[in-house]
Amino acid sequence: MNTLAVHPSAVVEAGARLGDGVRVGAFSIIGADVEIGDNTEIGPHCSVHGPTRIGRDNRFIGHAAIGGEPQDKKFGGERVELVIGDRNTVREFVTINRGTQGGGGSTRIGDDNLLLAYTHIAHDCVVGNHCVFSNNATLAGHVSVGDHVILSGFAGVHQFCRIGAHAFVGMGAFVNGDVPPFVMVAQEGYSRPRGINNEGLKRRGFDAERIGAIKRAYRALYMAGNSLDEARAKLVELANDSRDVRDLLDFVDSGDRPLLR
Repeated sequence: MNTLAVHPSAVVEAGARLGDGVRVGAFSIIGADVEIGDNTEIGPHCSVHGPTRIGRDNRFIGHAAIGGEPQDKKFGGERVELVIGDRNTVREFVTINRGTQGGGGSTRIGDDNLLLAYTHIAHDCVVGNHCVFSNNATLAGHVSVGDHVILSGFAGVHQFCRIGAHAFVGMGAFVNGDVPPFVMVAQEGYSRPRGINNEGLKRRGFDAERIGAIKRAYRALYMAGNSLDEARAKLVELANDSRDVRDLLDFVDSGDRPLLR
């Protein structure tokens, strides 16, 4: 039995597909070519434009602008999309744009993320699972964010950068290079690495042995005075005994932008 509940003042355009248990609040607009999964709540004064696909059990609290056109001067109205997974919470005035044809055609958000007020996620970004973006955190276009990443308030990430899994970006930090997995970044002009995300790793069940291996990798990469080639050689050695260091090494080897050092 469909238990769809749409406020009388809301507008749901023809062609939108709303799953069972979807709730749409007052004065919200759901555009054509929007698909919303079961038990998702769209709060008051939200706009969702298509093509957009949203999974189940999400909460959009209010005044969110979802699936808008990419803020890219090259955009010419071509068909591009936004895909959002399950169980995300999206707070007030969050903006998430669709992709661009030149960037692969889609912006993608995973599952179980918390996006606090005024977060902005630009075109062609890919965000993993279990991330927390604090108030006013901003991703420029084509940014890739791994799982369990925390962006603190007013953090900004330059276009095409990558943020590795379990990284922590401090309040007001401006990121203009790739941030490896597990690393903690703090503001000092443009941001610099400030150690590993030790507390976050403990909260996610990393034991002392795993954290110790990550610390040794961090020292080789950032504290030993090594060139990047020398640091990489040390990471290759350390990766023999640590899956986490192998993940870190894979990240270092796969980027197009300079590594943040």
